[in-house]
Amino acid sequence: MWAIGGILIYLAIKKDMEPTLLLPIGFGAILVNFPFSGAVTQLINGSLEEGALSVLYDAGISNELFPLILFIGIGAMIDFGPLLSNPKLMIFGAAAQFGIFFTLCTASMFFDLNDAASIA
Repeated sequence: MWAIGGILIYLAIKKDMEPTLLLPIGFGAILVNFPFSGAVTQLINGSLEEGALSVLYDAGISNELFPLILFIGIGAMIDFGPLLSNPKLMIFGAAAQFGIFFTLCTASMFFDLNDAASIA
């Protein structure tokens, strides 16, 4: 897993392939796999020692806060230059939103709301 984490970090930095996603994933993959690093909760001398990554997991991932913040940040980096230079492209965005709404309405006829939202 260290090699995979290193590859992800390499792709993020050198090849500039989605650095906002690959860099933290690669760093986390390396950090979690250090033995007895204190990064995750471990049994040491008969007692549980809570690690830093376990605290971060409980604070942000288990309650879905960090993924929300991550994708809001990625959405904030959108370049509106092409849209401003060609306002007709707004029709594509509106059509995409209508497609999501239509899919949700159609799927809610056959599935419960949680499943229909997952489909849409």
